[in-house]
Amino acid sequence: MQSNDSNVLSLWRMESLGIPPSGTYPVFIAGLFTYCFILTCNITVLLAISLDHQLHKPMYVLLFNLTLNDMMGASVLFPQLISSILWQNRDISPAACLIQAILAHLYGAGTFIILIAMAYDRYIAICRPLSYHSVMTPSNLKKIIVAIWATDATVIGILFLMLSRFQFCRNQIVDIYCNNPSIVKLICDNTSVNNYYGLALTIVLQGGAVTVVMFTYIQILITCLFNKQTDTKSKAVRTCATHLLVFILFEIVTFFAIISHRFDRTSPYLRRSVGVSILVFPPILNPLIYGLNTKEIRSKVIYMLRKHRISNQK
Repeated sequence: MQSNDSNVLSLWRMESLGIPPSGTYPVFIAGLFTYCFILTCNITVLLAISLDHQLHKPMYVLLFNLTLNDMMGASVLFPQLISSILWQNRDISPAACLIQAILAHLYGAGTFIILIAMAYDRYIAICRPLSYHSVMTPSNLKKIIVAIWATDATVIGILFLMLSRFQFCRNQIVDIYCNNPSIVKLICDNTSVNNYYGLALTIVLQGGAVTVVMFTYIQILITCLFNKQTDTKSKAVRTCATHLLVFILFEIVTFFAIISHRFDRTSPYLRRSVGVSILVFPPILNPLIYGLNTKEIRSKVIYMLRKHRISNQK
């Protein structure tokens, strides 16, 4: 990637946060606390799954990957944002900006792909319970996980490799963190091919996710209606409701974030708020939703906390 001007290449500038000097330290502390809270919640879920052999099941292994992905998403935003708040400096190098953008999109695409895999797992478990253990074997689960991350890396890698043929003629990032739409706006040449690929990728990921989730949950609903075992039905509904809530939350914030970049008349405040919400709310809410609504994880977390408290009292 080259630039028409060495000054444009040396430093890019992201949108101002609009924080008054008197609010610098309170906002810095709030951002640091939020990031620490996200890490604590997600690490707790990771430990609960990794330390309990009974949680080494496909659903929880996929949740483990979703949690890792959420931590990556939060880490894309908070460290750079917190440092820029503290030092009141919104400049960023092109290399750092590109890395941040790549990781942000890996997080977004990865979330959709993992949620699709989780929907498939729930479909097999509830609608085809007799064949579940033959379908979701450890070997097949490993293949699914490799496919998730390989697909994620491939589609996002192509998205950013397509930028390498352009020169940058601007240095103002129209967002509070770097992402593909904001970087494309730094280019003065025709970026239609990039836009078409980005739009096609969005349609495939979001459209595919909605299609798979709708199909699987309609089948699950039909199965639950005809299932006479109350315990099985309630457990299935509880587990699927948790996954569906997480999916709907991410689908909504992603949809509005994409729309906000597609229309120039969109309020910059709305665009920034929705864009940030993708990297803030799912990493906060996902471990809380799964931790509170999944009995096995909740029990393990409570056991870990009690064990830690007892060890401190000795």
